[in-house]
Amino acid sequence: GAPSPVEPAQGLDRPTGTAAQAAKKQADKKAAMSTAIANLMSRSNTEIPHYHVSQTIDLGTAMPWLRAHNATLPVARRVLPAALFLRATVLAAAAVPDRTGHWADGALRPAERVDLGVAVATRGGGLVTPAIPDAGSLRLDDLMGALSDLVVRARRGTLRQAEMAGASITVSSLGETGPDALYGVIFPPQVALVGIGGIVERPWAVNGMLTVRPTVTVVLAADHRASDGRTASAFLATFAHALQNPEEL
Repeated sequence: GAPSPVEPAQGLDRPTGTAAQAAKKQADKKAAMSTAIANLMSRSNTEIPHYHVSQTIDLGTAMPWLRAHNATLPVARRVLPAALFLRATVLAAAAVPDRTGHWADGALRPAERVDLGVAVATRGGGLVTPAIPDAGSLRLDDLMGALSDLVVRARRGTLRQAEMAGASITVSSLGETGPDALYGVIFPPQVALVGIGGIVERPWAVNGMLTVRPTVTVVLAADHRASDGRTASAFLATFAHALQNPEEL
């Protein structure tokens, strides 16, 4: 007759009870996260009247400045372009206060400080948006350190509960080599989200001469109940000024 199937040795091919429980716990956690995100995004699209304003910004000054700045730092402390964008967001949010805060009980409740949410993709799938508290008090290098720490702990699943709530504005990016533009969805009850596109070299006119410059497209998703296009434009203008004057960051 046909040979009998060989049973795998215990502990080799079959997961142990502890490993199986851990795998199930991780799967349940991922499913719960996916459900929470789906519910939140459904609420966002249902409740928030979104509008988007975008601006493409010349990084021809910022990128050489960043390379020179990093040359003075140990490798482990070097600053990524993402930190420039976070710092520009903080400065723009401080200059245009109605971009930060929460919509509650039919009115905007402006934030007293910038608690900066950062969208982080987890290794197991899903998205979390922990906050860097009082990000406006951090200079560029310290902001980079806070960002690195937040991303590492988000991907390890060791974030504190307090870091998962309370952001007054969120930044989302798909990486330096990501798509040209990111049209984001606001995380309620926040009233704005900054979408950062990839860094792209484009033809650019400088003093009447055509050249090629590194650029980034920034898209502000905003809640029309809390603001209009004029304040959104002011936000992006301040954001652009910060990147074009990186020595002030």
